[in-house]
Amino acid sequence: MSELVESIRERYLSTLEKIAGAANHVGRNPESVKLVVVTKSQPVEVVRAAIEAGARILGENYPEEGVTKLQSMAGVSAVEWHMIGHVQSRKAQLVAGNFNLLHSLDNLKLAKRLDRFCAEAGRSLPTLLEFNLGGEDSKSGWHAWDESQWPSLLGELSSIIALPNLQVRGLMVMPPLGADAEFSRPYFQKLKRLQEYLVSQFPRVDFSELSMGTSADFEAAVQEGATLVRVGTAIVGARQYKTEV
Repeated sequence: MSELVESIRERYLSTLEKIAGAANHVGRNPESVKLVVVTKSQPVEVVRAAIEAGARILGENYPEEGVTKLQSMAGVSAVEWHMIGHVQSRKAQLVAGNFNLLHSLDNLKLAKRLDRFCAEAGRSLPTLLEFNLGGEDSKSGWHAWDESQWPSLLGELSSIIALPNLQVRGLMVMPPLGADAEFSRPYFQKLKRLQEYLVSQFPRVDFSELSMGTSADFEAAVQEGATLVRVGTAIVGARQYKTEV
């Protein structure tokens, strides 16, 4: 085993242990939480090492970069590829044709384009709905920080739910950057309340997945109900920043 694989495996297993500890602390089954290893802006050799180290779900932020990586790993069938970053409408075809789950659907226009491209590709796309719970202009997602305004979301969400080639599976949030995990906890709690609200409004829709928590706060996210945590730096190290064009 190479030194890189060994170091990633050690951090990967440590993260799984922390997830299990957080789940057990609140009486949850640790197996109800899936670990997404975020490999955005990491070179292909790091992605290969992460897979060899045991990672089975990889998260990418940039469609073109992600597709390049997944194509280079075409023989690795046991790996799921998740798109976790904001998707521009012009990149919808790449996402529709290549990824196993989209965490960050944030508007009806994108949803319609994804649905059309999925139809052309003869596949459906499991999708999470992203919500902005912190009121930050820099964050994507439906504006949902004011709970009294949640009913105003229902019309557009209903239109998305009706699209035949998208499968709504739950919700996602990126809280504002805070000093520690406890800063993020109220946002995780609010996403859980929003999940419960949407279940009450759309009882036939599967909203069971909650994508929340990163390297800095995933244990708090698990305690508050996360089913998908997105951990990059704590497992594969600091990323090499890039600007998508």
